[in-house]
Amino acid sequence: MVRFSQNKALWIIFLTIFIDMLGIGILIPVFPLLITHGSEFRVTPLDWSQAESFIFAGWLLAVFPILQFFCTPILGQLSDKYGRRKLLILSISGTAVSYLLFAYGILTRNIELLFFSRMLDGASGGNISIAQAVIGDVSAAKDRAKNFGLVGVSIGLGFVLGPFIGGKLSDPALFIAFNAATPFWFAGALSFVNLMLVYSYLPETSSLKSTLKIDYNKPLHNIFKSFMIPNLRKIIPALFLYNAGFTFFTTFWGIILLNQFDFTQGMVGNYFAYLGLMIIFAQGGVVRRLSGKVTDYKVLYFSFALTAVCLFAYYLIPNHAAHIWIYCIPPFLAIATALSKAFSSALIARTTDPSVLGEAMGVNSSTNALAQAIPSLLAGYVAAHQARLTVLLGALLVILAGIYFARNYRECDTFIENTKVKK
Repeated sequence: MVRFSQNKALWIIFLTIFIDMLGIGILIPVFPLLITHGSEFRVTPLDWSQAESFIFAGWLLAVFPILQFFCTPILGQLSDKYGRRKLLILSISGTAVSYLLFAYGILTRNIELLFFSRMLDGASGGNISIAQAVIGDVSAAKDRAKNFGLVGVSIGLGFVLGPFIGGKLSDPALFIAFNAATPFWFAGALSFVNLMLVYSYLPETSSLKSTLKIDYNKPLHNIFKSFMIPNLRKIIPALFLYNAGFTFFTTFWGIILLNQFDFTQGMVGNYFAYLGLMIIFAQGGVVRRLSGKVTDYKVLYFSFALTAVCLFAYYLIPNHAAHIWIYCIPPFLAIATALSKAFSSALIARTTDPSVLGEAMGVNSSTNALAQAIPSLLAGYVAAHQARLTVLLGALLVILAGIYFARNYRECDTFIENTKVKK
């Protein structure tokens, strides 16, 4: 592939990843409006209690990562067999249609359509994994780390701008035509533009493997492998507990801000955009400064502890407290999450046999998807009792992650050091 088409492919892929994260971020400030009693955009039946609406919210949030858990590994294999371009077109098409269906479901208060649209997006949403495969295809060895670093920038920008745009486009006070469906019309239109760019300009980047046999049980196999690959079983369960705890926090935090701290949807969007911006600064500043200077497992001990402290602090803030207290925590939470993401990947890479490293990263991605699905579902039932308990439960799971890691990693670390000595 010539240099020009390589650059063109990379920019299209970065745009794909950005739009995918933008759509995820847009949902954050809008979602509380769909289930909160008294909201003009409420979609749940009027005779439903707030507890029933919370349970509905948990299911609606959970179906996306559940379908993603089962379908993304299969889409990745299909892209190896039939080509990245075809599968990326299919994936983006599903995402675009799902946004439009979700918008229409909001306007018509059609709960079944809302569920179907989320399931469609989860089933077809292999955008990021296929996009990363394209980057691996077109990048020279010397540019691979840089290009994957730009993936992080695209994800970060999408997460920052998504909540901000969602909060603004759903606020009729800014423009009378805006409503809760507007952000999803916008995201759907962007996705169709992205689809046209991929269809028109992205060449096929992989060598097709027509004889490749698709393993349709791969999602479940990945979970089993997390306990079979040496050293992974000492790391992956801790990361699962950590990510599950963080998901318990994020699932209903927007609703808590709206109901217990008198935020508007615009303020919720601004808040999550602020958190995303802090994470970007932490990735570019703190992570880069510590990389190569501090042992990875020690950084993870610190990040687990700091995350738990931050979540406990959120839990202890009184209802209707001054917003300054809520805005004090994100810089510390951003440092904790940025460190955990970066150094957990580094630890997996350092302690895994290079011949199965790609498989190990795939296993990690699968367990991360499961760590988003299960807590999202359970959080609805917990919130039905008391919404703030989701934050407390998140903190407790992060503590369990730290305990598991502390009890199991020592043997793993000794094994790696002894291996190096023998060599």
